[in-house]
Amino acid sequence: MEYVTLNNGVKMPALGYGVYLVSPEECERCVSDAIETGYRSIDTAQAYFNEEGVGRAVARCGVPRGEFFLTTKIWISNAGYDKARTSIAESLRKLRTDYLDLLLIHQPFGDYYGTYRAMEEAYMSGLARAIGLSNFYPDRFVDLAHFCEIKPAVNQVETHVFQQQKAARAYLRKYNTQIESWSPFARGENNLFSNPVLTGIGGRHGKTAAQIALRFLLQSKVVVIPKSTRRERMAENFAVFDFSLSEAEMREIEALDSGKSVFINHQDPESVEWLLTRFQ
Repeated sequence: MEYVTLNNGVKMPALGYGVYLVSPEECERCVSDAIETGYRSIDTAQAYFNEEGVGRAVARCGVPRGEFFLTTKIWISNAGYDKARTSIAESLRKLRTDYLDLLLIHQPFGDYYGTYRAMEEAYMSGLARAIGLSNFYPDRFVDLAHFCEIKPAVNQVETHVFQQQKAARAYLRKYNTQIESWSPFARGENNLFSNPVLTGIGGRHGKTAAQIALRFLLQSKVVVIPKSTRRERMAENFAVFDFSLSEAEMREIEALDSGKSVFINHQDPESVEWLLTRFQ
């Protein structure tokens, strides 16, 4: 496993297992499979409604809690200092843990300043080893990072071969904030798994397009949390540390970047309205 060191000295696995869209009924089984495969970083969120499944799997697996890196995120409906504090306690209960390794604001809407104050408090009291953001575009990221007391350790944003976040990463580096990818496979959009550049490079290394996409992000210093409900895919996604891409191969993949989301624009009013009414 490769690791990154966050701006407060905490070490975070460069590859983890994400549980977005894993049903509550299936989550415990999936996380258990991921743990047996070797994953120790698990990423969930209040809005995924599967924190309890993650908590059960981690508690029952026999691996010491200290070997795990658990992440969850505070949803918009829990924004604001008081609601956020209550929701953090609830997430800890569901995850069956005394502390979180990483606590994020899920979306840059609502009273996220109040949410961040509650997170800073959780950090200073030992309930979270690191705190940060998710889906904060450069303008909102800079605004919060400039005025907060504890600089965000992570910003988790849509990042994959078709949206490499080159502009955003310049500002994250300025504030020493680690970029983390959600949807590193772009959910298969743009035929990622059969992309000729990725499959061509994969053929030279004996790897799949998915493995090449992950290795590209890892070598670009991006933390990744691929999701699969299939154990064989979990193992495939984990097997990306036994080869490296050349500089020429990295440049080939860099050329795939469109600089645009393939899912949602957080600066589009209709998209924002949809997010604000989801998971209420």
